[in-house]
Amino acid sequence: MSSTANLLELKGVHTHIGAYHILHGVNLAIPKGQLTMLLGRNGAGKTTTLRTIMGLWQASQGSIHFNGRDITRLHTPQIAGLNIAYVPENMGIFADLTVKENLLLAARKASNAAQMDAARLQWIFRLFPAVEKFWNHPAGKLSGGQKQMVAVARVIIEPRDLLIVDEPSKGLAPAIINNMIEAFDQLKKSGVTILLVEQNIHFAKRLGDNVAVMDNGRVVHAGSMAALAADEALQQSLLGLSL
Repeated sequence: MSSTANLLELKGVHTHIGAYHILHGVNLAIPKGQLTMLLGRNGAGKTTTLRTIMGLWQASQGSIHFNGRDITRLHTPQIAGLNIAYVPENMGIFADLTVKENLLLAARKASNAAQMDAARLQWIFRLFPAVEKFWNHPAGKLSGGQKQMVAVARVIIEPRDLLIVDEPSKGLAPAIINNMIEAFDQLKKSGVTILLVEQNIHFAKRLGDNVAVMDNGRVVHAGSMAALAADEALQQSLLGLSL
């Protein structure tokens, strides 16, 4: 695949956190308009990769390009300003604020709820009915699944070029996971490029166009999600499990 088809590219990225060398030359390509799954065992370096892309941790070597632009040395607010949205594993919602206030903070063009894009808000309510139901409730009072819906709703309150989401199904009930899968499927169909870290293999199989598998701070496999899902021997060797 040519680099022009990729929205995001990491080449030879190393990341150190204190004395620890976590990423060891990560090469990763995220094609435009597709959903890429980032899989791997716990401790493989997946979250560190996301945080390095977002500038929360600085790459000590290598390069990160977004839409052809070198963003390796940019700070997190500058990266977010390029229309990249990130949902961390802990969701990062403001517990003491209402659901409405959480979304309003992310709607950069609105200074009050009435100025938020009404059509987009209705679309979000259809994706996540709980967001509308608990609109005026403190976000911290919601269940884990409801908080995850608020976290995703917050990053899509404005159109984004790239969504980066760390384990959206973690700890969620199966019914909520299915709702989340449907929501991400609609987001993908809307043309947004998505990078997902995920442990739920059902989630990965249903949604992934492409997959990259990490181990020991490196990408050890990259290809189509369907091909990995169909190859049990490869699944066992890369992940130690069967899809």
